[in-house]
Amino acid sequence: MLTISRSFSFQLPAEYGHRDVTSDVAQTVAESGVRTGVAAVQLVGSTGAVTTIEYEPGALEDLRRALDTIAPTDAHYEHNARWGDGNGFSHIRSALLKTGISVPIVDGQLALGTWHQVVAINLDNRARTREMVVVVIGE
Repeated sequence: MLTISRSFSFQLPAEYGHRDVTSDVAQTVAESGVRTGVAAVQLVGSTGAVTTIEYEPGALEDLRRALDTIAPTDAHYEHNARWGDGNGFSHIRSALLKTGISVPIVDGQLALGTWHQVVAINLDNRARTREMVVVVIGE
């Protein structure tokens, strides 16, 4: 069993800044030499998310609109009342989308569909430098 990890950082704008990180994850898998296994992908922090979606403007806008409906920026959040930082919505959105995913590796490739990309999203109310950690486990 082989295990490797890689981390990288990037800047994302506030409130829904996003980046397609599929190639970064795929490169880590390729460098690992793993043919069958899993890539665990984690965005570090509690106000960001990593998910899979078709990385095109319409799908991204639809996701943002859904998040605005479920956890609006202007709703009352106890987190804001306690800490005064105004990003209670960010924590809720992050908890719903999650900060980590696992992607199977089959024949040395990420098992993703044609229109299936790995996307990092900054949900915080300010721009952030985000760290992503990829751990590849397999044979």
